[in-house]
Amino acid sequence: MKDVRKLAEEIVAREGGFVNDPDDPGGATNFGVTIHTLRRLRPGARVGVEDVRGLTRDDAVEIYLEHYFARPRIGELPQPLWATVFDMYVNAGANAVRILQRLLNDMGQDVAVDGAIGPQTIAAAHRAYDMAPNHMVDAYGIARRDYYYRLADQRPASRKFARRRDGGKGGWITRAEEFISPRYHLSDAQHRARTGAWA
Repeated sequence: MKDVRKLAEEIVAREGGFVNDPDDPGGATNFGVTIHTLRRLRPGARVGVEDVRGLTRDDAVEIYLEHYFARPRIGELPQPLWATVFDMYVNAGANAVRILQRLLNDMGQDVAVDGAIGPQTIAAAHRAYDMAPNHMVDAYGIARRDYYYRLADQRPASRKFARRRDGGKGGWITRAEEFISPRYHLSDAQHRARTGAWA
């Protein structure tokens, strides 16, 4: 397993540089750190777009390690889940944990779907992983991919993140599939069938 700093560096590389897409609810973002996140982390400061633009890769790595890995307690989950849950937490916050908690319930564990990693979720994740060590990471990745599709179903402005202009897999879907075994990747035809109803 890669060390956590390496995982954070890979997420920063995956997120890319500065963007300010009006269709992205996160607003101005640099290396995946949104203006809203920066304002929360710098209480009392007047944080603007230029502050976001001025973030460095090293700044983003440190923010991820502290606020997206350590504080949410991802390191207390089974280690094979770290990379995908960490990556999803950067992308979707507490929804990353809710996806895990719903999966745990589907696997017969009784946990609250509250978006917080506490003792109940940690214990359930370890029990579930012990039951299905060869499948749980894929199951989480598939649930994550399904989350992105459902989000795009409900929010037409977000569809461009799930489907490219040529109809192929968008960034959200390819990102989720980076953490899923190739045998569970959707074919191009399956992806097009899943998104065919979108305008």
